[in-house]
Amino acid sequence: MFRNDDEKARAYFFNDTATTEIYTRDEMVTADVIFAATGVTQGSILQGIKIEPGWITTETILMRSKTGSVRRMIYKSPMK
Repeated sequence: MFRNDDEKARAYFFNDTATTEIYTRDEMVTADVIFAATGVTQGSILQGIKIEPGWITTETILMRSKTGSVRRMIYKSPMK
């Protein structure tokens, strides 16, 4: 969960149960929430930004807690 002891200490500073408690989705999200993320670097969930001749491509994921919907968008933008 933490990459090093410094991250663990910082988490504990803000919430003394952050290093031991595992929260469920329903505990973390108690209202209608929309989450959006766009990949910048390559990861396991999203592709990173791709630069191709004349184009930049990004991938975004959108999630809504109320409906449980998950949407993925791929946006291809021309480079000027």
